[in-house]
Amino acid sequence: MDAATKPEAGGLHSALRYKFIALAGSGYARSATAADAVAGVQPKLVVEPGTERELAEILRLSNEAGLAVIPRGGGTKLGWGNSPARAGLILSTARLTEVIEHAWADLTVSVGAGCTVQRLQEALAQHGQRLALDPLWPEKATVGGVLSTNDSGALRLRFGALRDLIIGVTIALPDGTLASSGGKVVKNVAGYDLPKLVTGALGTLGVITRAVFRLHPLPRNTRSFSISTADGVEMQQFVLAVQNSKLAHTFLQSHFSSDASPVSDILFEGTEAGLSAQETQLRHLSALTRIAEATTSTWAAREELWASTDPATTAMAKISILPATLARTMELVKRTAHEHQLRWKSLMYATGLGWLRLEGKADSLCGALQTLRGELQGQGGSLFAPHRPEKMPAFDAWGDAGDALPLMKAVKQQLDPKNTLNPGRFVGGI
Repeated sequence: MDAATKPEAGGLHSALRYKFIALAGSGYARSATAADAVAGVQPKLVVEPGTERELAEILRLSNEAGLAVIPRGGGTKLGWGNSPARAGLILSTARLTEVIEHAWADLTVSVGAGCTVQRLQEALAQHGQRLALDPLWPEKATVGGVLSTNDSGALRLRFGALRDLIIGVTIALPDGTLASSGGKVVKNVAGYDLPKLVTGALGTLGVITRAVFRLHPLPRNTRSFSISTADGVEMQQFVLAVQNSKLAHTFLQSHFSSDASPVSDILFEGTEAGLSAQETQLRHLSALTRIAEATTSTWAAREELWASTDPATTAMAKISILPATLARTMELVKRTAHEHQLRWKSLMYATGLGWLRLEGKADSLCGALQTLRGELQGQGGSLFAPHRPEKMPAFDAWGDAGDALPLMKAVKQQLDPKNTLNPGRFVGGI
């Protein structure tokens, strides 16, 4: 074995490392540090290609060499999911930041996967438009990362999920192909709806390099209110009443915790006359509850739930329930947290999706999550735990995939037969 092909201490052949440097540039291929670890697993190299074609070629070389690849955008949700089975290369989209085409007359935008959501929104706002999406940490979160984790918030109620907003995508496949599907593309891949397929796939099928979204106008005016209720039953009655009314609300979210009464936030957008009419109707609908115009930002509620998270004593879970079971679910959380001596907070959207924060000892957190997952899955819901303490007993982040798992594995085998991308991190060990 000559010097050009002798494996280095880090496990990468010198020749392969030199190829990565030649493609990305000497300043954009480096040894990974402890800060680059992914869910407790240490990769060997970080590469930041400057173009889609460079990224695809680096992925192809890694795939041929049997090197596991972990795609990374802003890194805000890199720990979500299970620990990777192995990690050789961090493939970063940090340089793919261009807003490629804003067709403002058509209400569409094509953007590089490494562009942050905040930067994209600022560019769109120059033409009075927006991507109607409210992900976590938009100043750092990238388009590709948000798509891969399917991260959306309360605006989903009015504008739909990410799968409703994305209309086109380009991804790099492990064989080096740049595959495009959907709107604003030259070549389409027959047989797969790639935009919807890669949304929420945690980078296990391909590396997103660009996306095309449908846009919405920025609102002329906004007005938000906070509604206080005595308990979860009264809060559920209010939420269902709003949903069954003719109110044109943009979002509706409810706060629950172990030490406070429930409070809901509701947001309206439109003209001043329209907002006044909406307020009048809301106050009539909420005659038995306490209502006040919101004095603090309702947008930051989910980030506040994640704030000051002690990784050793906190678990975060995303739950899905039927909206009609809101009160029953919160009572279940309250009872389970009490049994395991945990503190808790929750933010629930009117869609039935929501977030739960549990704080306490690692063993107690594991027991509570197991109980809650079992109960929710028995009711047709789900529990995904993107953050668990490192010392917590083994707990799968995703839970049971059900009948969908064989099909998911078949798609994975078709697009990534060598299991190169994010191995072991997704549902069912995909």
